[in-house]
Amino acid sequence: MKMVVLGNQAGAFVNFWTVLLRRALEGGHEVVCAVPDGDGQADAALARLGARLVHYRLDRKGVNPLRDMRTLLDLTRLLKAEKPDLLFASTIKPVIYGCLAARLARVPHVYAAITGLGYAFEADTVFKRCVKLLGVALYRLALGRTEGIFFQNRDDAGVFRESGIIGAGARVLFARGVGVDTNRFAAAPLPPPPPVFLLVARLLEAKGLPEYAVAARMLKSRYPEARFQLLGPPEQGFGSVAPDRVRGWEAEGSIEYLGRTDDVRPCLAAAHVLVLPSWREGAPTCIMEGMSMGRPAVVTDVPGCREVVRDGVNGYLVPVRDARALARAMEKYILAPESVARMGAAAREIAVRECDAERVAARMLEEMNIPQGGAP
Repeated sequence: MKMVVLGNQAGAFVNFWTVLLRRALEGGHEVVCAVPDGDGQADAALARLGARLVHYRLDRKGVNPLRDMRTLLDLTRLLKAEKPDLLFASTIKPVIYGCLAARLARVPHVYAAITGLGYAFEADTVFKRCVKLLGVALYRLALGRTEGIFFQNRDDAGVFRESGIIGAGARVLFARGVGVDTNRFAAAPLPPPPPVFLLVARLLEAKGLPEYAVAARMLKSRYPEARFQLLGPPEQGFGSVAPDRVRGWEAEGSIEYLGRTDDVRPCLAAAHVLVLPSWREGAPTCIMEGMSMGRPAVVTDVPGCREVVRDGVNGYLVPVRDARALARAMEKYILAPESVARMGAAAREIAVRECDAERVAARMLEEMNIPQGGAP
């Protein structure tokens, strides 16, 4: 079988989809990774895995209809040239324009992975409501003839049904994100004091960065030895957090910005607790990676986050956009440092049992009727 795997960044394939790609390749299938150009290091990593790379043009964050039409034309030409048996598309624009292109190119089997609802579905301003209306229309058109749609949590699937994007007859599938490679993200010993809190996320407001900064400022005034770190790449466009704002948090001494990294494991190992005050998630990969390394978490009680964190067991759940509640939950670890090891051990157990990437990838390939290599 020949399959095209479509995404918006080669680096995301390397970080998140490697296990699924490897299992498909071990099953003897031809795997073509279609991604935008510009990340030679990630392209090389995918090539070493055994996949073939093709590039297309994509304005990942923009809302220019001419550029999006160019993406649709690029993908239609690509799929007509490749003639795959199956298309697997993930993230918003690749799903929308990839599934539309697959229809035009007559690809026999099409699957989509909804990795989160994105900026438009926040719908808390007039502009966002307009973008949501457009997004709903495009999603409905694109997903109408897909063979299956993977969601990372049931809340997102419910939103798609309520919005009229998918009908009662749609084949809805569930997967715990992409899971986590529990061997690569092996349990790591806790570092010595003082307590280190770490938020791993792209620099977006919807990841709860403003609330994290306020909570860090509150706790820093009471526990000056505690450290509050932020790791993640800058973003551009709607909903991004400007670099100047991050530098301001650094200047006041509340946040340590670590920049971006190709390997998050050393930063996870150097932290005691993972924090993600996100407004909404598909499935929080960074939290699952921290869990796999034996780190508890503080997350918001929102779709995605509450699927992997059990309140009081491997972390704490807090209300969304509530910096004071976030600070109170983080303070619990400072006041009871012994809970970090106990809840971290529970986190590792849950990660191995429920979030292992081998199990997740095996199930997804099985749902797509793709014979695979290796034992699930």
